[in-house]
Parts: sequence; C-alpha cells; structure tokens
Amino acid sequence: MRDYQHGRVSRRDFMQIGSLLSGGLALPQILAAQDSSQSAASPGTAVIMLYQHGGASQLETYDLKPDAPTSYRSIFQPISTNVRGMDICELFPLQAKLADKFSIIRSLHHDVGIHSDGGIIVLTGKRPAKLDPTSQSKSDHPDFGSVTSRQRGMGDNAIPPYIAIPQKPYMTRPAYLGTHHVALETGDPSLKTYKPPQAQLSVGREVLKGRRELLQKFDRMRRDIDAAGDLHAADKFQQRAWQMLTSPQVAKAFDISQESDQLRDRYGRNLWGQGCLLARRLAAAGAAVVNIYFNTPKNGPEFTNWDDHIMNAGRPGHFGKYMRVRLPFMDQALATLIDDIHQRGLEKKILVVVVGEFGRTPRLSNNANGTGRDHWPQAYSAVVSGGGLRMGQVIGATNSKAEYPVEKPYTPQDLLATVYRHLGVDYQQKLNDFNGRPVYILDKGRPIVEL
Repeated sequence: MRDYQHGRVSRRDFMQIGSLLSGGLALPQILAAQDSSQSAASPGTAVIMLYQHGGASQLETYDLKPDAPTSYRSIFQPISTNVRGMDICELFPLQAKLADKFSIIRSLHHDVGIHSDGGIIVLTGKRPAKLDPTSQSKSDHPDFGSVTSRQRGMGDNAIPPYIAIPQKPYMTRPAYLGTHHVALETGDPSLKTYKPPQAQLSVGREVLKGRRELLQKFDRMRRDIDAAGDLHAADKFQQRAWQMLTSPQVAKAFDISQESDQLRDRYGRNLWGQGCLLARRLAAAGAAVVNIYFNTPKNGPEFTNWDDHIMNAGRPGHFGKYMRVRLPFMDQALATLIDDIHQRGLEKKILVVVVGEFGRTPRLSNNANGTGRDHWPQAYSAVVSGGGLRMGQVIGATNSKAEYPVEKPYTPQDLLATVYRHLGVDYQQKLNDFNGRPVYILDKGRPIVEL
C-alpha cells in the first residue's frame, strides 16, 4: 500500500494520480489552459449533436421522394406531420407530432464520400488536404467541440465544456489546441454497470483525500523547481480540479438515476435514449457541447450503423430490415429529447443538431447479397431543433431523385457557422496552428439565414 501520509511517494504514484484525464495531463493543467482561453462567448448556450456515424439515408428519413422511379424512391412511405407540407418517414410517428419544434435542411452537400474525411468536413469545417479511402485519417484541425472548449473554457460550476457520449468521434482531435480540449467521454449510460466520469476519477473520499494531499505535495515540488514563478496560479487551478472531482453539482448532472423511471422509459432504455437524456442534463447544467456518437442503439446481430450499403457489417439481406429496427429507436430518443427540452423551457438555450457525414446514393443497389445504398455526399438532410431559431420549416430541396440540391444549397460549413453563432463563438476568428500560423476557425460558411 502506498504511504501517502509519510511522504514516501514514487514517481509512478505522481504520474498515475496526476493524470486524471486522457492525454496524460493533470486536471489542474487542463483547467488552467481552458480558463486562460475563455472569450466573450455566450456562457449559457449549448449544442447537443446526434452524430449519425455511417451516413444516414436522406431517402429513408426526411426526403423520401415517393413519386420517383421505384429504383430511387424510399422503401418506406411518407407520413404527414403537424406542419403542413412537411412529410417524413412513416417510422417517425413521434417526430411527426412535434414537427413544429424542428426544421429540416434537405440541401446539405459536399464532395467527399469517405467516412473519416466526410466526418472531418462535417465536424471541423475543414476539407482534408489528402483523402484516405480507408477511412483511417485523423483531422489536422480541431472539431467544433474542441474549438468551443478553447473559446469558452470551463464555467464556474466545473462542468466540462466538451463532453462525448459514449465516446468521441474517432476521426477528429484537438490538434493544435492541445489535448486539454479533447472531449470528456462518458461511456454508455444505458449499461447497468455505468459509472459517470466523476465516479471513475474519484473512488471514495479517503482515496480523494490521499490524492489531494499527494497533488499538493507534487505542486510544492513543482514550485520549488520553477524558478521563473510561472506557477503562481497553481493553487487556483488545483482548487478547480478538486471542485470538479467533488462538486455535488457535477455529480448530479452526470447522475441520470435521479430521473424518474417514467421519463427514462420514454427516452428508451438503450444507448441512444439514455444518451439523449444524459446530454439534456449536461447541457442544462452548463456543458457547451455534447456530442452523442449516434452509431447503434444497442449491440446485437439485428443492429448496424447508418452505413447502409449491401453487406453492411458483413451481413447480407435487404437494408430495410436493419432500418426498420433502427429508425424507431431514433424516433423515440429524438422526439423525447425535443419535447423534454421544450417542457423545461430550454429551447432557446439548447440547440439540437442531427447530422451524419453524408447521405446515401439515390439509386438502390441490388445483387445476390441484397439491397442497399452507397455513400453520397452530393445531397443529404439534417435536422435542427431549438436554439431560439425558426422551427417548423423545410429548408432547401433536392431534385426529383434526391441526387443534388436545386433550392438553397447549404454546406456543412454553413451548418457549423449556425452552431457557432448559437454558441457565441466568432467563427471568423483565427487560431494559431502548430507552426504559429493563424488559421480561421471556418474558412468559409455562413449561418443558415432561414433559421
């Protein structure tokens, strides 16, 4: 057993306890870096993104084209919503009842049909200089969550500014902003064994007491070494680190067990449902960006992600089989999230964005292994709700086969500009890269004017 009380502390002890978050940085360092980078951004607003990894089919969700030829039209039927002229997929009956609380953008487009590189465009607003067909590329620029962390910093209530449920997007990284602006990953909140990050970092008051005493000794050692006096603010950030680990407000925000069983059932007892519930709690408590990795709602052979080409995940069969399983989970989680936000009067504070890296080919593909749709960045849909924006409308349109935009074409950069505007982040500001060169947060893009 390590002897914290008598000062016999090994270098390994310091490293283990000092590295409270990923990247090997001590929590006080993370807080210091975030605090020093705060700007005049709006501290009260938040964005919840449901990132549909794989690329959701616009034709099976929000742009069905029932009058197109059989080989193009959706395999599902459209249904009316409570907004006249706004039809959506028949598997979205809950969303249909509250369409006045969201808007559909049907004219998103870009030119990269690769998962990782398309995701980089959507999440960072930057087109990779070199594309990687294997989808193993990593971003050279930070995504919008890391940028927001850099610009807004951590609030006084110690809620991390950027949180990912259950994990951060694999293709992006904080890049030149530093690893202290990486998303804090929560894990899967639907699991019975789930422990919130605070519980993972703090395993009992006695252990925390030992950690605190050890970190104080470590800080004193660093002060002795630091002849230049650069650590004059160490006490402040040490206190902030302790606050995050012990704050009842932080613990409460992460604890979805405080919600009623009825509400948890409404959201759905799965990753998507409980992830949306946790995201609402975190956004309401002060997190600026919560990115839900909206991959699959559950594990199992009947579940696949949104990459609905033939043999998705190596499984033959008609892709409608998996869509019929997947879409009701999305309908339940998203509709409940939107309704819950409005019921709590948070629709101006919280902006919900549903988007993937691209759409799917308008023409269905068929072979002996089944039916599917391949990658298609030339036209796809996104949904936005809240943020004090104008809801209950369809923005833009594609041609009769959903091949490309014909009205009000918008790019992922335009969507990000809208997100940044809500967050109070100046997307035309420059940040310095690794070489000290100024780089615009967004090279191009403007907020979507219809919103």
